Amino acid sequence: MVDAIKRLRDKTSAGVGACQKALKEANGDVDKAVEILRKQGASLASKKAGREAKDGRIESYIHQGGKIGVLIEVNCESDFVARNDDFKAFVRDLAMQVAASNPIYVKKDDVPPEAVEKEKEIIKAQIKDKPVSAIEKITEGKLAKFYEDACLVEQPFIKDSSMKVKDLLTSMVAKIGENIVIRRFVRYQVGEEIK
Repeated sequence: MVDAIKRLRDKTSAGVGACQKALKEANGDVDKAVEILRKQGASLASKKAGREAKDGRIESYIHQGGKIGVLIEVNCESDFVARNDDFKAFVRDLAMQVAASNPIYVKKDDVPPEAVEKEKEIIKAQIKDKPVSAIEKITEGKLAKFYEDACLVEQPFIKDSSMKVKDLLTSMVAKIGENIVIRRFVRYQVGEEIK
C-alpha cells in the first residue's frame, strides 16, 4: 500500500490522505485512483474558477545555451501561494513547456475565430476527396490536433505525456486550494522572424 501511495503521489502531487482515500475507492488500482483524483480536482477547480486571481508570479526560462527564452505570468489568489515552492515549480514547468512546445495561445478561447476558420478551410482542402460521411469526424479530429499544437493548456505535459497541461493545472488548484490562472506568455527564439 505504501508503494502504491508513493506512485500515486508522484503521478498526481496529491496529499497522502487523498491518495489513500482514492486508492481505497479504486481497490488498490493506481490508474483508477489517478482518474478519481483528477475528477475530484476538476470539481474543486471549477468551484474555485470564479474567484479572482490577482497575485502570482512571472517566471523566466532560458533554454539551449541562450537560444530560446520564455517569460510567463501565472496568477493565484494570494502572495502566500505565489511564494509556495510547489507553485514556483509549477510555473517553472509551464515556462519549460512553452520553450519546448512553442504554443501560440494559452487556451482555446484565446484563438481568434478567423484563425479557427482558416484552419477549417485548410482541413477541408486536405480532406476534400474523403467520403462525405467521414468529413465531419476527420475535421473534428484535425481541429482537436490544431488546438493541441496551438494552445498551451491543451498540450500533453512535457514531463508526463499521459496528462495535458490543463490536467496539471487542475491538480495544482486542488493541491493548493486557490484559483490559478495562466495569464500570458511570450517566447523568444534567436533567429526567428519578427512579425
